[in-house]
Amino acid sequence: MPFGARETLEAHEILTEKKNAIEQLSFYAAQAQAPELRSILENQLGSMKSGYNQMVGYTHDYSAAQAGVPTYQPPQLSPEHIRYGLRHPADQQVQLGGGSAALFSDGQIASYALTCHKNGAKNQMNAALECADPNVRQMMIDGSLSCANQAYELFAYMNRQGSYQIPTMHDHTAKTYLHLYHPVQQEGGPIHY
Repeated sequence: MPFGARETLEAHEILTEKKNAIEQLSFYAAQAQAPELRSILENQLGSMKSGYNQMVGYTHDYSAAQAGVPTYQPPQLSPEHIRYGLRHPADQQVQLGGGSAALFSDGQIASYALTCHKNGAKNQMNAALECADPNVRQMMIDGSLSCANQAYELFAYMNRQGSYQIPTMHDHTAKTYLHLYHPVQQEGGPIHY
């Protein structure tokens, strides 16, 4: 069963990205000082390795399609768990290399890993849109969802630490802006909220 040219190129790009992400997060997990952050990264690494191995197996001999990798599950949060608003956000300055022995702070590690997962989610979903093989397509979609969930887990960690703050606007402004939209009329009468 051959792959199309486009999905072959997309799979190659995604496998390269997954390999690099695994190497990156392994490095970050080894440097993380906070036990919670290290645990998050180690759990995410296990999921990332499984997804990578499944795609490698399928692209080698189509064997991994039946053995689906479970999608990474995000933390169960309710809106009350999220801290909204700015509380003296720290200035952001570019940190230039300090030599090969330089260590990253836990804040840097969490931010770098979050960016890695956000990009992985976008890139795998874009790749899925170009795949003809239904198994490769599903692996890309599942990988995208796993990355999105891993990003959300890191966001929640960073939000609790106060390093990922969420700007807000006046409640009246938000409601005015979002209440411009109204439900589509369904057959059988209007929808009431």
